[in-house]
Amino acid sequence: MKPNRPEHPAPPDADARRNVAPVICYPVNNLPPADVAAYRAARNGWRKVTDVRVPPREARCFEVPAGWFFRIVSVEGPQVGDLNLWAANDLGERFFSGKTRALHGTHLSTGDRLWSSLPHLRPMATITEDTLDWYGFDAHGGSVHDVIGTRCDPYTHRLLAGADYHHCGHSNLTRALADHQQNPRNGVEPAVHDVLNVFMCTGVTRDTGQYFMKASPVRPGDFLEFFAEIDLLGALSACPGGDCSTEHSSDAATCYPLLVEVYEPKGAPSGWAPPTRNGYRGGHGP
Repeated sequence: MKPNRPEHPAPPDADARRNVAPVICYPVNNLPPADVAAYRAARNGWRKVTDVRVPPREARCFEVPAGWFFRIVSVEGPQVGDLNLWAANDLGERFFSGKTRALHGTHLSTGDRLWSSLPHLRPMATITEDTLDWYGFDAHGGSVHDVIGTRCDPYTHRLLAGADYHHCGHSNLTRALADHQQNPRNGVEPAVHDVLNVFMCTGVTRDTGQYFMKASPVRPGDFLEFFAEIDLLGALSACPGGDCSTEHSSDAATCYPLLVEVYEPKGAPSGWAPPTRNGYRGGHGP
């Protein structure tokens, strides 16, 4: 955190230094935009193939073939979720929240893509509808569906609270992935990664730069919809913080289930093809 009371005096040109115009780190002018209209047109005549109910304070895995859709749906009460994505046949290719944040911003919505880890760096999924897009950014700088936070985990809980808690997002996702892969938990744990915080309302304080959460605006019937750009394995945790209005990593908050719905369209979106791996040839210099 930046200190509230700096130890060093400001130089005479402090205001001039602070007022330098910001530069966008990753201009996206050359990034092909998602053809949301084409994706949505492909929904005509689709059929729901399966749904996966994620119990409170637990996680479940699901699979989505390339060219299909999936929705994360609020079904009983305000509840946030932690989403992990992997290439279905390679746990080494996983959702890269940091690069997604650099390309699309701190909070995601319709038309934004979830990018995969290096050296793959390709779209894994594209958001095609967001019923909470009306929220925007509030007076505190908060918004929904963030890629700022990581996921609550037992290691940080032990560090800050001095106790063990096994139903945090990291542990939930680890158990779900281990069950799906039929592998030991300690074997799959390294594949669990930073998440898309679905429905979570978060921001960063202006005075101390701390990550904050507040009550999610999600209500039953709200959903976040994705188009699978590649064959996906997903895992979703129903956060132990419920709507994250008070605390997380405990059994104190009221929690609700979440629902994942998987849809098969009649055909691929017009002009769509699965993305290939990033074209960088490697070598990292002479």
